[in-house]
Amino acid sequence: MGIAAALVRGAFLVNAVYAEAARDYGLTAQQGQLLCVLMPQPYGMGELSAILGLAKSSLTGLVDRTERNGLVRREGDARDTRAVRVALTPQGSALVREFYAETSRRVEALSAGLGDAERDELDRLLGRVVLDNEVPMVFLDVDSPAFHGAREG
Repeated sequence: MGIAAALVRGAFLVNAVYAEAARDYGLTAQQGQLLCVLMPQPYGMGELSAILGLAKSSLTGLVDRTERNGLVRREGDARDTRAVRVALTPQGSALVREFYAETSRRVEALSAGLGDAERDELDRLLGRVVLDNEVPMVFLDVDSPAFHGAREG
């Protein structure tokens, strides 16, 4: 299998596992992504739009639905009184920690057939592809300081 087919099929596989985990937690995949992005800190709507790759109107609808479910809240921005930041609520913070842990477990299980050296090599190579292409941090690395410093809501 070529690299393009492997990466595209791998993306489909991970997306399917992610969407299944989200459903199990009563979320859409997009809501799960929003919550995971907000784990370390609140973000402004423009920042969220860029990170998630959504048009502002689509993001507004996503935030509205997630806010109605009590998982996020809008709050003022101390630096710009016209701007709004989106933050996790205590309920959202608790849910995303569980969702994140379970999703991580399921995605990591996809490589269960690999040996330790192969897993390390896959980690190194995929990490390099992600960093070289400046992929936004839509899912924290459990070893990152941002994960361990994530707000509790």
